Amino acid sequence: MSNIKRASISDLDELVGLFDQYRIFYQKETNLSGAYQFLKERIEKNESTIFLVMDDVGKARGFTQLYPYFSSTRMSRLLLLNDLYVDPNFRGKGYSKMLIQAAKEYAIENQSVGLLLETAKSNEIGNNLYPSVGFELDNDHNYYFWTA
Repeated sequence: MSNIKRASISDLDELVGLFDQYRIFYQKETNLSGAYQFLKERIEKNESTIFLVMDDVGKARGFTQLYPYFSSTRMSRLLLLNDLYVDPNFRGKGYSKMLIQAAKEYAIENQSVGLLLETAKSNEIGNNLYPSVGFELDNDHNYYFWTA
C-alpha cells in the first residue's frame, strides 16, 4: 500500500534524485549538488512543505512542493503548488492524485483558502489531471513574469 509522508532532512537523498529528474523534465541541466543544497535550505528554513509518495517497499516515487503565498484582497493565506512530479516508471498508479490530496489536506489544516498552480499549456498530463481533481482553469487573468 502506497502512502504519503512529509519530507524531512533524512529524506534528502531520495528526494534529490526525483527533484533532479523533475528539473530535467523542464529542460534544466542535471545538478544533484545544487538540488541537494536548494532542498536542504527549503526544509531547514521551513520555507516550503514537501510531500513524498512512497511505494509498497517504502521508496519515494514522487513529490510535491508547496510554498506559502498570501492574498491581500482575500486577506488570507494561499499555497502555491509549485512542483509535482512522479517518476515516469510509476505513473498511472494514482500517485499524483495522492500527492494533490495531501496538499489539499495540508492547506485545510493550515487555514489556507486554496491552492494555486501553474503549468505549461503543452503539459497534456497536467492539464488533464488538475481539472479531474477539482482545480479550475483561470481564463480571466493574465500572468506576467519579469526576469532579473
